[in-house]
Amino acid sequence: MMKHQSPAIERLGVPAYNWWNEALHGVARTKEKVTVFPQAIALAATFDADALAQSAEMISSEGRALFNEDLRAGKTGGPYRGLTYWTPNVNIFRDPRWGRGQETYGEDPYLTAKMGAAMVRGLEGTDPNHLKAVACAKHYAVHSGPEGSRHSFNVSVSAYDLWDTYLPAFRELVVKAKVHGVMCAYNRFENQPCCGNNELLHDILRNQWKFDGYVTSDCWAINDFAHNHKTHANDIEAVSDAVLKGTDLECGNLYQLLEQGVQQGLISERDIDVSLKRLLTILFKIGLFDPVEANPYGQIGQEVIECDAHKQQAYEMARKSMVLLKNERKILPLKKEKLKRIAVIGPNANDEQTLLANYFGTPSEIITPLESLQKRLGNDIEIDYMKGVDYLRLLPDAPSLREVAKQAKKADVIIFVSGINANYEGEAGDAGADGYAGFASGDRSSMQLPAVQLDLLKELEKTGRPLILVNMSGSVMNFEWESQHVDAILQAWYGGQAAGDAITDILFGDYNPAGRMPLTTYMNDADLPPFEDYAMQNRTYRYFRGQVRYPFGYGLSYTTFQYTPVTTDSIVQTSHSIQFTTRVTNTGERDGEEVVQLYISHTGDSASPRPLRALKGFRRISLKKGESREVTFTLSPEELALVDTDGNLVERAGKADVFIGGGQPYQAEGVFYPLTISGDDYRISY
Repeated sequence: MMKHQSPAIERLGVPAYNWWNEALHGVARTKEKVTVFPQAIALAATFDADALAQSAEMISSEGRALFNEDLRAGKTGGPYRGLTYWTPNVNIFRDPRWGRGQETYGEDPYLTAKMGAAMVRGLEGTDPNHLKAVACAKHYAVHSGPEGSRHSFNVSVSAYDLWDTYLPAFRELVVKAKVHGVMCAYNRFENQPCCGNNELLHDILRNQWKFDGYVTSDCWAINDFAHNHKTHANDIEAVSDAVLKGTDLECGNLYQLLEQGVQQGLISERDIDVSLKRLLTILFKIGLFDPVEANPYGQIGQEVIECDAHKQQAYEMARKSMVLLKNERKILPLKKEKLKRIAVIGPNANDEQTLLANYFGTPSEIITPLESLQKRLGNDIEIDYMKGVDYLRLLPDAPSLREVAKQAKKADVIIFVSGINANYEGEAGDAGADGYAGFASGDRSSMQLPAVQLDLLKELEKTGRPLILVNMSGSVMNFEWESQHVDAILQAWYGGQAAGDAITDILFGDYNPAGRMPLTTYMNDADLPPFEDYAMQNRTYRYFRGQVRYPFGYGLSYTTFQYTPVTTDSIVQTSHSIQFTTRVTNTGERDGEEVVQLYISHTGDSASPRPLRALKGFRRISLKKGESREVTFTLSPEELALVDTDGNLVERAGKADVFIGGGQPYQAEGVFYPLTISGDDYRISY
């Protein structure tokens, strides 16, 4: 019962149950058609925690409908059919080359914490006695690549980086969102495998944070103890130590050796019972042993799957997620009445699989950009489609790049849909491009767009036609050439089933974009420290001191916004909260949405470690043209505190600048508030 494929025990009335399931952006790997939302990194780009929570509620409804059907049929043991979702991934996307970064909510601990908590609350529901589904915070901890060596890699970081960057999101999910599952990571941390790590699993998770849910290993991670990490003499010692350290469930096939561990005196039955009790508690909470009428979620049926409300939400989240990075001479939105012919080119213009990313389910309908443009405009505008190139290479028996450009020149505007897909970035072993230039074990070695796509773009630019780049990826391209030569850039991520319609809406002004970058777009590859270096110095917007191309929190709109200060109070005592209010006005000619962001920069003793600036509040609002709204943020002692060199979170007297605006300080419209913190040191504890 402590392995992911738990068998039935008929004499005790215990049904079979398979713990392994995924719901990263929709229920994954089902034989039934389900609603597929944008990939997690795209959901982060919405900067809308409430909308993410609503999406998570819909995902758990579809999963609950499938589970309820299985429960009635006595088929709860099938793969990818349970309610224990190994979602969300709240690792910090510290390096844009990491293949699995697309599964995260970006590079910032605060944004990751708030979006991850929204996902947990949406999945798990609000009933005090039953769980609608079970979320799982992964991969605990200090895990963010490199994929190729994750089964043997040892991470060592300072106490400051551990508590300032790598643990805050996990703490938020465990302490505040009350997540019921945690997955330990493949790698070692401070020479102990994460799934057998006393500091992470005992001292922090159970003792400090009072976690009372279950811990699962990443899949086949226990096998790494003896065979890759070489920290244990054999598998019997490995499984015994993993359970003693706190890994209750194994995704894998070694925990049957616990019997030999008991026989050899390495672990006792009482120790095993601790984990078994935690697992059974979860099964009781999802209603595995209840009559249907006793479970508040027991009546959710198949009618919710791909219902109109869910499909509409997937569409809205796709629109909310897309980030307009460049709009030279306001070329966007395009005006339909001025166009007779459009050239649609690129490897992602008509690739349905790209939109589904990884850890995906399959919807009944997937709308690519080409299909959307044809459906929306095909009766009025001639649309020329040419794939042009594949992701990394020329197409066999296809026109040359020059011939593609010659044909494209006949159009009034060129839309190039570039990027990569989950075949080229993702989990090691799942990504199929290992060994190709620029990709290894699911990770990327370069932030540049693949060379063959860039070559075609250069030919298209020579035509003199307006050139619009729509990029799909789970990480960022550096757009080194593109930012200087194309007319507009739209970062579209992996947008889920309705991505094509969302892109068309933005290109033609039926939707005003407001997505924001959850990642920093660096100038070039030389800006990045070595991939294997987990120190946060010179990484992410919080610590990078160089020039960037598109900052974290950045995104353009078709309208403009003005910020006016309202709050005048600028002094707060330690252990107290303070509010800041700003009036935001839509000063442009279009209705639109704005992501209002609050950053704090501590300006005191520079010898103490601290971020250059840190996001501590965000809110997405909608304003009609000419409309104003006051937005209030409350900064708690926790948000005003800094991590010290020992890893303690302490609020101290000092000076700080608070900035509220549409992006980071000095990079977006907004207002500054000087802040004085006075009083004695105040330590934040959990």
